[in-house]
Amino acid sequence: MNYTIFWLAALVVFIVIEIATMGLTTIWFAGGAFFAVITAALGLPLVVQIVLFFIVSFVLLYFTRPIAVKYFNKDRVKTNAESLVGKQAIVISEVDNLQGTGQVTVGGMEWSARAAEEGAMLPVGSVVNIVAIHGVKLVVEEKK
Repeated sequence: MNYTIFWLAALVVFIVIEIATMGLTTIWFAGGAFFAVITAALGLPLVVQIVLFFIVSFVLLYFTRPIAVKYFNKDRVKTNAESLVGKQAIVISEVDNLQGTGQVTVGGMEWSARAAEEGAMLPVGSVVNIVAIHGVKLVVEEKK
């Protein structure tokens, strides 16, 4: 049985998904399907087609994905909460990890906060740097 039509359909599906998502999710599999189409057209056994599909897909994924991610995500703009990392905030309720309390204000909004350093207590009015976000809490450290 000739599987050329099957591989052509798979190739089209992978390309359509890639165009729809533009997320570099299936382009490597489209490359694998392309080579499988060629092997099917040459009449090689199904096992060879499948193995070649997986090998080509894996090789493309392994060698080109890091490059593609580097160049396609370089202009990515941080959004929402992740844009707060690196900014300064003011402590409005003492930050005490042991008690599990603390609030800061940044950009006119109040956030729950915890100290980056265990055991550190940050008094009201302190200016702090936001170093990370864990769940819904900002992780802050005293401004140096």
